[in-house]
Amino acid sequence: MWEVADEISHRLASIFLRNEQCQRPVYGFSEKFQNDPHWQDLILFYEYFHGDIGAGIGASHQTGWTGLIARLLMIQATVDPQEVLEKGFLSVAFSHIARSRVPTSLPIEEGIYTGGSCS
Repeated sequence: MWEVADEISHRLASIFLRNEQCQRPVYGFSEKFQNDPHWQDLILFYEYFHGDIGAGIGASHQTGWTGLIARLLMIQATVDPQEVLEKGFLSVAFSHIARSRVPTSLPIEEGIYTGGSCS
């Protein structure tokens, strides 16, 4: 089940993270958000997404369910599946919060989430 959850998380995250062309699918064909250095790393969480290209549609000022993407990335980077099996997810999650094990940057492998080196 962990692998299934991991795959779903990767697919959801891929909407917001740069692909092989260093473009974020969430921004579709918006030149300003794709290429302007002042805007390209500001992530907006839209209410809906285009089913084929992943472009954000609808309100971009809300963080409803799409705000969960940040939490999914943090879980993937900090939670050990074996520890969850032994202690249960809630126990592990609360112990991480209690110990303030919230990273300032996620230890994400090059290429998995960033689409390689984008400058």
